[in-house]
Amino acid sequence: MSFLKTVSTSLAALALGAGAALADPALIFDLGGKFDKSFNESAHNGAQRWAEETGGSYNEVELQSEAQREQALRRFAEAGNNPIVMVGFAFGDALGEVAADYPDTKFAIIDMVVDQPNVRSVVFNEHEGSYLVGMMAGLASDSGTVGFIGGMDIPLIRKFACGYVQGVKAANADATVIQNMTGTTPAAWNDPVKGSELTKAQISQGADVVYAAAGGTGVGVLQTAADEGILSIGVDSNQNYLHPGKVLTSMVKRVDNAVYEAMKAGPDMETGFNVMGLGNGGIAYALDEHNASLVNDDMKAMVDEASAKIGSGELTVHDYMSDNTCPVE
Repeated sequence: MSFLKTVSTSLAALALGAGAALADPALIFDLGGKFDKSFNESAHNGAQRWAEETGGSYNEVELQSEAQREQALRRFAEAGNNPIVMVGFAFGDALGEVAADYPDTKFAIIDMVVDQPNVRSVVFNEHEGSYLVGMMAGLASDSGTVGFIGGMDIPLIRKFACGYVQGVKAANADATVIQNMTGTTPAAWNDPVKGSELTKAQISQGADVVYAAAGGTGVGVLQTAADEGILSIGVDSNQNYLHPGKVLTSMVKRVDNAVYEAMKAGPDMETGFNVMGLGNGGIAYALDEHNASLVNDDMKAMVDEASAKIGSGELTVHDYMSDNTCPVE
């Protein structure tokens, strides 16, 4: 659905339905689109779950350019949508400008903190989940070399990478972790060809497990890993089903829950700072029929023990974004 069609539909509903349209939430996807099989698609799944359970409706838009961020926020706010949920750190600056102009509209932003009284800021402890899948990579690797392929080179993705390296090293202190980022612009989130090339390069250096934290780019990573006979690790959504028996696990980031809860709360949504991690079900590793044969009992026991310790606070995983450093490489 195009941006103009989405907004014109919302405006028409507002004109015809009066107060009813004011309660309709809106969802703005980040670049890469709602069917990226990762971050955006998880958000879409949460919105769909809310609509199916409640019978409600919502408006949505898939951005085509950076310039549309503020435009989308203002159009939905003017149309009376409430709350307005946006997926991705890159909305931070635009929301900072827009939120104050619409004090009676609630906004929810995922992966960024915007300090405004009408904003819910939802962030995730991605380093915790990345630690767990890193342990699994270290335990599953035969070569002792594993890989990480990030999307855009930003502190958030360095946070994934640092957690992953810590987990790999916890399982195998002598392991080597090769790290590559796809690019330095938003195009890095939707470049499966580059993801494939980086995967082949890491395989040539001995990697036999590769973790992708790269949005739509990760689709190319997982496909190439399967084609080349090595294991991959998915991210955000449960991507195990994409290549059954080839995806070791997925680091599941419950963006769907964040979107669902915001829409469920409606215009009465509580605002402020929200952290989702292992302790409150915001982060997990995926185990299902598609990867059960790859995860033996010993591996599961070790990872579950680490998960429990992290959740209770007994084990602390260093957060790269706390100081922009990583204690291990």
